[in-house]
Amino acid sequence: MAEASKEELAAYSKNRVLVDPYLDWSEGEGVPIYEDFGIDLLDIETAPWDRFGCKGAMAHLKGRGSYCSTFLFEIEPGQKTAPMRHLYEDTYYVLEGHGSTQVETHDGKTHSFEWGPQSMFALPVNAPHQMFNGSGTERVRIATTSNAPMVMNLYHSTDFVFDNDHWFKNREGVQGRFNGDGEMTPIRPGRVLWDTNFVPDLANFELKPWEARGAGSANMQFILADGIMGAHCSGMPVGTYKKGHSHGPGLHIFTVSGSGYTLLWYKGDKDFVRVNWRHGMLFAPPDKMFHQHFDTSQEPARYLAIGLGSKRYPVVYERRAGSENNRSDVSVKKGGRQIEYEDQDERIHPLYLRELKKTGVESEMGKFFDEEAILKDINSSVAE
Repeated sequence: MAEASKEELAAYSKNRVLVDPYLDWSEGEGVPIYEDFGIDLLDIETAPWDRFGCKGAMAHLKGRGSYCSTFLFEIEPGQKTAPMRHLYEDTYYVLEGHGSTQVETHDGKTHSFEWGPQSMFALPVNAPHQMFNGSGTERVRIATTSNAPMVMNLYHSTDFVFDNDHWFKNREGVQGRFNGDGEMTPIRPGRVLWDTNFVPDLANFELKPWEARGAGSANMQFILADGIMGAHCSGMPVGTYKKGHSHGPGLHIFTVSGSGYTLLWYKGDKDFVRVNWRHGMLFAPPDKMFHQHFDTSQEPARYLAIGLGSKRYPVVYERRAGSENNRSDVSVKKGGRQIEYEDQDERIHPLYLRELKKTGVESEMGKFFDEEAILKDINSSVAE
């Protein structure tokens, strides 16, 4: 059966079937909505967002799925947002600027913490909070990935979502979590959890080795504000890249440091989709779409991934099954979701070597590939 056209979907919506309350709400907020595989959040235009008392925009990525989306807030020099309170959970990532957040807990106490570029934090669900730009000359751009689509589509009542005075006392955590304190829990190699509300600097936060995901790969999983939004930060050394893999939709990926590109493809595709990235770039691989991350810069690369389902509260079946069966670093040949280097498309490594030549970076992948032979083939092709 053919998919419905945009005109047919519009007719359905007019007749109050196939309604998406979140999208209806989004279109009524008066800010730009951007849709693409990848979006540079430092480059897009914003507009006044009355609800939040600052400028803003929405990023609806191709791979966002049904549960998550990203908002961009821009706070002008010396300004602040409106007080906020809502039933959806969000995880903030600071793109540029310095400032602070104040959050109130059920006992009437106000907690304040300062942040800067590459800070990440999450707040207890429905806790009143407000953000402040600490500079009188520079703007703040801060992104928040949340489960707003899921919550709004569940209740389809903006009053209930934004004007609810219930306190989730059990979600406020222990003293110190707003200052960056936390608790580390090793699960297995490549699966180490850091339980906190605030990470001041993701670019320099210690990651733990996860060699099974690629050459020199490192990772840290986060439990943030005891929430259902999961996050992890992954890193790769200069001159290396990750192994290809796939997962469900909605995992929003922010570049933290370094620059490079990601290739995306479905099984059987002849061509790749390519997203180039650097700090400020956001993208989300669609459901079950294979993807692979490549560092081409002269510094180690890191990225932050945020989506529905944490290691503590998986929420959806795929997250739980993936964790229980440890499939993320297991070859597809063995029932996992990863493509080993020796099984990857033969075009991938030659492309990487050509990209490294452009940036003047030496490959550190020689122990996995016969690079001398590959370079010989590349040079022969150029000569022809």
